Amino acid sequence: QLQASGGGLVQAGGSLKLSCTTSGRIFSSHIMGWFRQAPGKEREFVAAIRWGARRTYYSDSVKGRFTISRDNVNTVVLQMNSLKPEDTAVYYCALGFSDLYDRRQYNYWGQGTLVTVSS
Repeated sequence: QLQASGGGLVQAGGSLKLSCTTSGRIFSSHIMGWFRQAPGKEREFVAAIRWGARRTYYSDSVKGRFTISRDNVNTVVLQMNSLKPEDTAVYYCALGFSDLYDRRQYNYWGQGTLVTVSS
């Protein structure tokens, strides 16, 4: 199981930190990803990290503002800075093994946490 937390309401330009904790250990072969879904839109890729290599990947819309990182053996963190109203969405963490950009390749999902950015 994955448990996401840290969402909330923030003004534009502010910061939030999301955390996702798994019930078991995350192994080096795993990919941990963050996706988001705004009302009326499809779920989209935000960021991912290859756990063993610690290599990170970002969508163009968040590159330079968001940072994904490992916190410990079973927690992944998404630090979100310089937030914009268009970042408003439900954010989901996910665990996968292969194509990190394709949400269909992720096997396990957290319940989602709402991020609201006011203008």
